[in-house]
Amino acid sequence: MPHASASEGAMETRGLEPVPDDERTGHVRGLFPTWVAANISVLLLTMGAGLIVLNGLNFWQALVVGVTAPVVSYGTVGLISIAGKRGGAPGMALSRAVFGQRGNLFPGSLIWVARWGWETINAVTGAYAVLTVLDLLFGIKRSTPLVVVTLLLFVAGTFLVSGLGIKALRVCSTWSAYLFGAFSVLVLVHLIAGTDWSAVFGKPAGSTAMMIAGIGTIAAGGLSWVPSGPDFTRYLPRSASGRAMVGITVGGAGIVVLPLVLMGAVMAVGTPDLARAQDPVSFIGALLPTWISVPYLLIALVGMVLINSMSMYSAGFTAQTLGIKVPRAWAVSVNAVISLILGFLLMVVATSFISSFVSFLTLLAVAFSAWIGVFGVDMLRRRTYDGAALMDTTRTSGYWYRGGFAPSAMAAWGTALVVGVLFTSVQWFSGPLAGTWVGENGLGWVVTVLVAAGLYGVLPRERAKAPASAEAEPGAEAEAEPGAEAGTGTGTGASDAGSARLTV
Repeated sequence: MPHASASEGAMETRGLEPVPDDERTGHVRGLFPTWVAANISVLLLTMGAGLIVLNGLNFWQALVVGVTAPVVSYGTVGLISIAGKRGGAPGMALSRAVFGQRGNLFPGSLIWVARWGWETINAVTGAYAVLTVLDLLFGIKRSTPLVVVTLLLFVAGTFLVSGLGIKALRVCSTWSAYLFGAFSVLVLVHLIAGTDWSAVFGKPAGSTAMMIAGIGTIAAGGLSWVPSGPDFTRYLPRSASGRAMVGITVGGAGIVVLPLVLMGAVMAVGTPDLARAQDPVSFIGALLPTWISVPYLLIALVGMVLINSMSMYSAGFTAQTLGIKVPRAWAVSVNAVISLILGFLLMVVATSFISSFVSFLTLLAVAFSAWIGVFGVDMLRRRTYDGAALMDTTRTSGYWYRGGFAPSAMAAWGTALVVGVLFTSVQWFSGPLAGTWVGENGLGWVVTVLVAAGLYGVLPRERAKAPASAEAEPGAEAEAEPGAEAGTGTGTGASDAGSARLTV
């Protein structure tokens, strides 16, 4: 993972402003533990079980899902993260160059709200992990006061790590990746020794349609990281290999997603109820011996704290792009409070965790896909960003366009979002096109990406104003990415004026 400059000490003080070249000292290989840590969640076990129980797939089909989903979703994360090393700014700050200073408030607000749900799901899962450990070790049963205490502890840990910033995330990600990997091997060995493999391999195959739907469900979690991809690559030098960034991002995620999904699928053969459990964690205590389950859950708990910390780290940037005038370290507090409140409601009020989770993932994928389609097409034509224009939210900004909006980007994004919802069916509502083949297979997010990208690709786009007085930063043209064309679209040179620090 890239890191902050040495002068910043333990806490990262940089906000939205682009990172100057002399502080871009990160290494592409550091992205590997970042995306390993982003997937250390026992929810993948539950989702793997769902492929067997709910989707009716067999082991080999679950294998296809476990391979395809991270390639599709984290391949997209890796591609979009290339923008981070080009512009040196967080994803939602770079998004201003695409949608306009005012226009960016619309997708930014939606993505920020979507993060509330993702962080709530992780907070609840982490709280359940604590409750399960307390039950296994001390026989302490769940109660409403204990739910509140565990949620508070989890959210507090998340706030601490995300507040410290990129260096704390890098260190924690590396160690949690090693520890979780080691204990996952122990769990895998235990499953291999104690599983009725004839029952596992004897299960008949399900439909191809349900396998496609499974890919969409698993991939939805990865797609939620796409706007955050540049946040973790902004400290990479401009010369960093884009292909390596994509490959390492996919590899880091895939090395966790695939085995966890398959482990969940194997567990489901003997314990089909775990896919429908209200509590997505306690089944681990029932299926594994205490000497494995307790440390495994504790390490997974650290991983879930990291997942939420990474999400809140990015959410802090998103809040700043929405005009919340506080330093990044404090901007995350808003999401922390919201995840605490929503987490309590989900643990105490909701009747089905997994149904709520799958419904949320479906909506999440559509919300993020509209942005992905527009931003992705823009990246094909842009190699540099004007740092000063990114930070200038007034009419003088090079990214002001028409009244602060980029009409073509806004039209493509809004249309794609509406179309995607029409094909979507979740626990709370069903769109009028949800009964079609696309809707029934959970592919509303694919339609959303295609509509957004197609419309933005054909609509005329407004050019950014040339910087009044600034030349492109040294090295801005050092490397051409596949498909990039210098001097086209709305790209302009990056300005050193955007490198001023925010203070804490």
